[in-house]
Amino acid sequence: MTDQTGSNSNMHKVPAGEDLFGEHRGLGISEISFKVVPQDENGLFVIENTFHAKGGPAKHLHFDQDEWFYSVEGEFILEVGSERIVLKPGESLLAPRKVPHVWAFSGNGPRGRMLITFLPAGKMEAFFREVTKANAMPPQDPALWKAHGMELLGPPLKLE
Repeated sequence: MTDQTGSNSNMHKVPAGEDLFGEHRGLGISEISFKVVPQDENGLFVIENTFHAKGGPAKHLHFDQDEWFYSVEGEFILEVGSERIVLKPGESLLAPRKVPHVWAFSGNGPRGRMLITFLPAGKMEAFFREVTKANAMPPQDPALWKAHGMELLGPPLKLE
């Protein structure tokens, strides 16, 4: 939607390395920055996840969200369903809703950086606001994951 001056009132520029709200959101081995935040649960939610150590979240699935991964920097190992894939910079992968997945920064490089989108957003913004309070990877608490539209299925990906 544009206003009378022709500018887009819904446009939000987020500078490199910053969060839309200027907040710090730690996950222990990584930080996330909110880049696009939906007006409601049906919109698009985009985060940038920057890793300074190997690892990633626990194995899970989303009941209602498709999750898209785009490697900006570093290599990531992803398991989606029964497939195991190495994602290199410039490559992307879609994890469809209701399909188990797990992923991790492999440590190949000084850091890893990934863009992750969720559509529809569902309760993912609320999930990340909650879990980043502890500055640790999301706890393996099935009730927490279920309350945010996901099912916790197992531990994080083991890296050699």
